[in-house]
Amino acid sequence: MGTATLEIDLGALVANWQALDAFTGPDCATAAVVKADGYGLGAERVGRALLRAGVRQFFVALAEEGAALRQALGLEPEIFVLSGHMPGDTDMLGDLDLTPCLNSVDQLTRQFEALPGRRFAIQLDTGMNRLGMEPAEWAAVRDIALSQDPVLILSHLACADEPEHPMNTMQLELFRSLTDGLDVPRSLAATGGILLGPDYHFELTRAGIGIYGGEPFFDAYPVVRLSLPVIQVREVEPGETVGYGCTWEAEVPSRIATVAAGYADGLNRVLSNHATLFHGPIPCPVAGRISMDLITVDITHLDEIPAALDILSPEQTIDDLAALAGTIGYEVLTTLGPRYGRRYVG
Repeated sequence: MGTATLEIDLGALVANWQALDAFTGPDCATAAVVKADGYGLGAERVGRALLRAGVRQFFVALAEEGAALRQALGLEPEIFVLSGHMPGDTDMLGDLDLTPCLNSVDQLTRQFEALPGRRFAIQLDTGMNRLGMEPAEWAAVRDIALSQDPVLILSHLACADEPEHPMNTMQLELFRSLTDGLDVPRSLAATGGILLGPDYHFELTRAGIGIYGGEPFFDAYPVVRLSLPVIQVREVEPGETVGYGCTWEAEVPSRIATVAAGYADGLNRVLSNHATLFHGPIPCPVAGRISMDLITVDITHLDEIPAALDILSPEQTIDDLAALAGTIGYEVLTTLGPRYGRRYVG
């Protein structure tokens, strides 16, 4: 088979959610963030596994994502839409019982006029300057919003992956000042915030990247393995070059494997000549440029010709690969291409 295989360990994914849930107390629920198609791993399959494990609140970015998730999971879980109530969303939100996280006075007005009496949440901006009502906006509409019984008030930490960053304390204090004394459940912490400790947990946390095996949850189980099939193996003599631009030259007689994947599959071209693939625990360096569909790998030191080589595995996590590419594990996951054959285990 010429298609690379992305193996997704749903058992590890569920175990990661359970571990993050265990950080919180009995009065705090742990939701799951499954936006961007479950961080690239398939929101429907990921969502079903988490629902069976006990997750009852899910977060998505867009109403369209919420609609697809509702079709997959049925009516039981609550599905929050982080982009709120955008123009054109009303029918989806209403018909599919999705809960918008209202980010502005305009969204609040749209919700109350188009879907009176329906469930909604309020998102506050406590310093990220991205989504949510700023303190002055919240002060102006707070009494009106509270009179309609929001089911949640939330905000988002900008620097939770840096525990000592002063922004964490500043945002926590502002969130408390805006919400203390209100009889509404609150949520401030995603994965990084969960790890900051109970002061950040409130009544609901939103586990995201940690579920999928990413930092800053360093104790997470690896969730993905990406195996790239070997299409061809050739002998290369000293002085011969490999790939576009002749950027790799053999210094000794070498054996080069060509595997089926490339930058069209989310494996960034910047990984050329310095990424590593693995045959079990044995590292095999990329030789030459990563092209659209193919990667060439030096396997001279192997005792056998492998059927496939892994670029994501317990030996090289999403964050290890991200560090080589100068990015973050989130991007590695969410850019995994549609050509992979996905295989779910666990």
